[in-house]
Amino acid sequence: MPRYAQLVMGPAGSGKSTYCSTMIQHFESLSRSVQVVNLDPAAEHFDYPVMADIRELIQVDDVMEDESLRFGPNGGLVFCMEYFANNFDWLEETLGHVEDDYILFDCPGQIELYTHLPVMRQLVEQLQQWEFRVCGVFLVDSQFMVESFKFISGVMAALSAMVSLEIPQVNIMTKMDLLNPKAKKEIEKYLDPDMYTMMEDNSDTIRSIKFKKLTKAICDLIDDYSMVRFLPFDRTDEEGINIVLQHIDFSIQYGEDLEVKEPKDVDEEPANLNYDEIFQDKVSS
Repeated sequence: MPRYAQLVMGPAGSGKSTYCSTMIQHFESLSRSVQVVNLDPAAEHFDYPVMADIRELIQVDDVMEDESLRFGPNGGLVFCMEYFANNFDWLEETLGHVEDDYILFDCPGQIELYTHLPVMRQLVEQLQQWEFRVCGVFLVDSQFMVESFKFISGVMAALSAMVSLEIPQVNIMTKMDLLNPKAKKEIEKYLDPDMYTMMEDNSDTIRSIKFKKLTKAICDLIDDYSMVRFLPFDRTDEEGINIVLQHIDFSIQYGEDLEVKEPKDVDEEPANLNYDEIFQDKVSS
């Protein structure tokens, strides 16, 4: 039987560890088993048990303190991940060969690992060789994404990871529970964005002709690929968490020996769903 994996990615502070913690609780409520592997050599604290921790192999602090290397925080982390890529046998030994595993890989937040460095791509290829079906879960902070230009940078980061890793990817806006009512209403247009409308709305603030051309070119790129959509993630909303998990499970065909089901349409959800207006027509896309 196949094994299943989520690569939990995203910029630093986007809520990756909180996502893993929330998912563990949700899996328990569904009587499903799940394990977490920490792949962040700079991690300091998480409130859940892990089956493997990269810090047992190498730590950023040790690399930074090495007088022969003299790396800073970012260089130290890249060195750690490259060292990890050369020692995948450590991960293989730790994971074992249990069938039907479902593992969350809590990844580092340095965006260059998902854009132009080969480490995460090598990890994906190795997991696939070990018969894992892998889904990327790219997180962005909803508090950061409520401004158009910041939103575009978040979309570009998510798109870059999708193109680089070439695996199914579910993009998520985290920390929805921290938004005020006005911001929650405003965020709706960012879940399934119309880039050109967004550009027109900000045309008055763009005074440079060159900047306008650059912005239009970026919007053209995002629209041409038409791959990036976001699901809202509120850690206090059990129904919303379940919708996110359904999308991920569907992308990796979890439990394919059972009857395969597509993610629920929002219209079938209870009327008191916290973000029923925000979810409308997004989940079924």
